[in-house]
Amino acid sequence: MENKKILSAFSYLSIFFAPFIVPLVVYFVSKDNDVKSHSLRALISHLIPVAFGIIFFAVFIFSTLSFNTFEPDSGSSSFLIIWLVSFVIYILVSIGIVIWNIIQAVRVIR
Repeated sequence: MENKKILSAFSYLSIFFAPFIVPLVVYFVSKDNDVKSHSLRALISHLIPVAFGIIFFAVFIFSTLSFNTFEPDSGSSSFLIIWLVSFVIYILVSIGIVIWNIIQAVRVIR
């Protein structure tokens, strides 16, 4: 098998063990434009869950601060619903990104 395909697939599959390091190293070490393109796509796809994690954290903090009143039943259910919906979206996006990376690695190897 060609080294270009292995490096490209390795960039996608690195989401399981070194999501940011491997695509960056492959990008700077490789001289082939196709491999650089795949490593950059892999890096971006590895950053998407981080971005959603930051958004999820901001939603959590905002909902905590906005519903944090001293009345016991004023907004506790709204806080819980917002938190759970945000968490489910984050989990679904993360699982989707992992599946997408596996599919891309298989496509590159073929």
